[in-house]
Amino acid sequence: MKREQKHETDYIQKYQDEGYTKNYLFENGCLIDSETKYAYQPDEIYIVAHHRYEGMSDPDDMSILYIIETKDQQKGTHLLGYGPTADLEEAEFFKDIPKKNYSKNGEDNGELT
Repeated sequence: MKREQKHETDYIQKYQDEGYTKNYLFENGCLIDSETKYAYQPDEIYIVAHHRYEGMSDPDDMSILYIIETKDQQKGTHLLGYGPTADLEEAEFFKDIPKKNYSKNGEDNGELT
């Protein structure tokens, strides 16, 4: 039986339904709450789960959806592009999040879907 592959928007909607309604953007070396404009540093971010994707028509179209909680209990998502067209500063930001801030139960479907 073939498993149905989910798109980023399917997961974003799933997590929004669970209360992860904030949208985070990467600007000026920080993760920014798109509503409040609060700028978070890597040690203020907790990764609850992440899902990796590879574009169906273009394998270079790769992304990771991060499910995030912050030190001030805000909850939301951030979509990070990776691969040949990745923003290296943005990727480094996520590498700088302390390993202890990654959930041990965080989902990672382990597949590029």
